[in-house]
Amino acid sequence: MNYKMIDQNDIDYFASIVPADDLQAFSAVHDDYTHDEMTEYGRFAPEVVIKATDTQQISKIMAYCYKHDIPVTPRGSGTGLCGGCVALNKGVVLSLEKMNKIIEIDKENLVAVCEPGVLLMELAAEAASAGFLYAPDPGEKSATIGGNVMTNAGGMRAVRYGVTRDYVRGMEIVLANGEIIELGGKIAKNSSGYSLKDLMIGSEGTLGIITKVYLKLLAKPMKMISLLIPFNDLRSCLQLVPKIMALPNQPTTLEFCEKEVILDASKYLNKQFPSKDYAAYLIVSYSGNTKEDIEKMYQDTANLCLDKDAIDVYISDTDERQESIWNARGAFLEAIKSSTTTMDECDVVVDIDKIYPFLSYVKDLADQYQVRIRNFGHAGDGNLHCYVCKDDIADDAWPQIVNTCMQKMYDKAKELNGLTSGEHGIGHAKKRYLSEALGETQIELMKRIKSAFDPRNILNPGKII
Repeated sequence: MNYKMIDQNDIDYFASIVPADDLQAFSAVHDDYTHDEMTEYGRFAPEVVIKATDTQQISKIMAYCYKHDIPVTPRGSGTGLCGGCVALNKGVVLSLEKMNKIIEIDKENLVAVCEPGVLLMELAAEAASAGFLYAPDPGEKSATIGGNVMTNAGGMRAVRYGVTRDYVRGMEIVLANGEIIELGGKIAKNSSGYSLKDLMIGSEGTLGIITKVYLKLLAKPMKMISLLIPFNDLRSCLQLVPKIMALPNQPTTLEFCEKEVILDASKYLNKQFPSKDYAAYLIVSYSGNTKEDIEKMYQDTANLCLDKDAIDVYISDTDERQESIWNARGAFLEAIKSSTTTMDECDVVVDIDKIYPFLSYVKDLADQYQVRIRNFGHAGDGNLHCYVCKDDIADDAWPQIVNTCMQKMYDKAKELNGLTSGEHGIGHAKKRYLSEALGETQIELMKRIKSAFDPRNILNPGKII
């Protein structure tokens, strides 16, 4: 599609909507707005960055851009990992970072109401101070709530509590043409026609722009205890995952990692992990209101693992011990990133009994192509993160090696009936893999949905499909 190039008349109009400090144009656009966390996927400079502060501003901006065929790329804090918030077609980057108010913590209806630019860590802290839990727990705590919703972010507690989608009660949306609509609200149930709200979740800003979101809260558990369980080999570690999930007490988290990832995190943080001598680890946690309650929950897991090749079960029941584990777990991505020159990520999801076959294949790939691939993930729901690291591979050899490894990993996931992304989304970097995984019919249906919401294709064009 041929989009309009922005000129001074457009700049003058945008300047009538937002203050000068909230508008960057052409050479004044900061480099931060040209990429997300994965610079491997390129830098794309928009012509204009607009930092909106309210719904009416966004409505006016979208109505103008819709009329004049100017592409608009919504953006939160730019922590994405698939190039979802970059301006492939120039135009406007519409930043929601200044729409960062927690409007309400409704203690009667157990709902938080907030703007899209609120950071995950800010909402979690505010809910906790009121005695509640906002359950979704993606690893990047400085991501925005709007970004979490638009990628349907998961995280470490998803195995027990579900993903972001399960906590969105409603939202206020600005459509491509500037019209403002409300989808759902504080209500707990809704069978009133097609679920347009759920279409928005995970749409990566291609169907509409969130300006307010209603999120379910839970009663906050008083205590959490974690188990760190080492194994001599990856097979013994991962084959226990379905058995743990079949036990009567559901864990709050069920993570896995390999020794090398722990070593990377220890070096990155300059802190010691409780154990780093074994090939693979499970990190299992349970939540409850008393230590005694939680001990009853985790006893079956501890006994099962000790009966099935675990080296030991380390119990972390103090703040200090918990911190040593979870600080390291939260740093896995940054630790791997800091250990190499550049990298690419595969964020697949497979059935939990297929985790070991998939990772065994990945290890064979690493050996075959003489490339370092670091692996960790959410074992309890089969969401795996595999990072192909460039290290000292020659620049001219790297593109073929990384593209071959990525293609083969996604092909293997498809062979095992897995899917392209468990939580990071598609953006522009993973479109080909999504198309191959879903097939022509599903992609065509997605294109029709996109066309219904955005017939001029100005909202985050070039993403997902």
